Amino acid sequence: MAKADYYETLGVTRNDSEEQIRSAFRKKAMDYHPDRNKKPGAEDMFKEINEAYQVLSDPQKRAQYDRFGHAGVTGGSTSDRPFDGFDVFGGFGDIFDSFFGESTGRRANQPQRGEDLQQKLVLKFEEAVFGVNKTLDINRVEQCNSCSGNGAEPGSKVNTCGTCNGNGQVRRTQRSLFGQFSQVSGCPSCSGKGTVIESSCRTCRGNGVERRNRTTEVSIPAGIQSGMQIRITGQGNVGRNNGPNGNLYLEVDVLGHDVFTRQESDLFYKLTLSMTDAALGVELEVPTLEGQLEKLKVPQGTQPGEEFRVKGKGVPHINSNRRGDLRIIANLDIPKHLTKDQRKLLQELDRSFKQGNK
Repeated sequence: MAKADYYETLGVTRNDSEEQIRSAFRKKAMDYHPDRNKKPGAEDMFKEINEAYQVLSDPQKRAQYDRFGHAGVTGGSTSDRPFDGFDVFGGFGDIFDSFFGESTGRRANQPQRGEDLQQKLVLKFEEAVFGVNKTLDINRVEQCNSCSGNGAEPGSKVNTCGTCNGNGQVRRTQRSLFGQFSQVSGCPSCSGKGTVIESSCRTCRGNGVERRNRTTEVSIPAGIQSGMQIRITGQGNVGRNNGPNGNLYLEVDVLGHDVFTRQESDLFYKLTLSMTDAALGVELEVPTLEGQLEKLKVPQGTQPGEEFRVKGKGVPHINSNRRGDLRIIANLDIPKHLTKDQRKLLQELDRSFKQGNK
């Protein structure tokens, strides 16, 4: 069954501000709270309202939902504080505890670290071996330029919340069979921010953030391999309330090469030899990844699969001056077609070998 649209669940539009969404949520949540509404289906509707509000009240999640729909916010519970069901005092957890603040009284205006971003980085073989500087395009959440992140329309007032007097928290006292309990939670009037916006910013709809495309220069170290991850500190989504930005993580994928293969810090090159070169020995030149040629002396009697090494012509070790080796693997080229003269010469050579072994 397809999931309901979050905006429809709360009875709001995509252009409504954070204040309007919060107001609609309060009304809906009170109408369907299981302690107040005993009708069949009220509990399920209450959970849907919770899920919708958890996404639409978070600027980053809301931006993902607006762009990708439900797929943009799946991969786990959409709620930071999932619906817990019955507690030890009977009934469902208090509505404002569930949605307007933790029972520990954490304030929404506390510094919050921005979300991390993950991006795939495809490198050419040579770029991974020798390192490279890359210009990356990043789509991330940044502070709104129009309101400087406070969510208010320029020129409008940001007032101290009259319910919590700017503390972002309220204390409530409840009575139960076990006595009287006091609990501190986020203020329901200002969502724990301590301030109330008179008029929401039209650019960011009161969220204080907006999504932008940015470019950034990244230095890729020499010797990196497929599967490795590069962390670019502070290039993720913006933090809230002066919290630090998240990080950007690059997942490295290295393309193959037409001539060389790689194993850790060593490069491999397949050297094809004729029968006569392998038998008699030969001096020749082999390519390197830098484009230069290295002289190699192949001894007589070289066998298929025999290996030769050129020291220091492999892959650099990351953050080190050391390099691996170029490992050259001998491969024998056996002719598939022979002329009559060639066949006669090989037959004479074969008889010579057999007589010599007697």
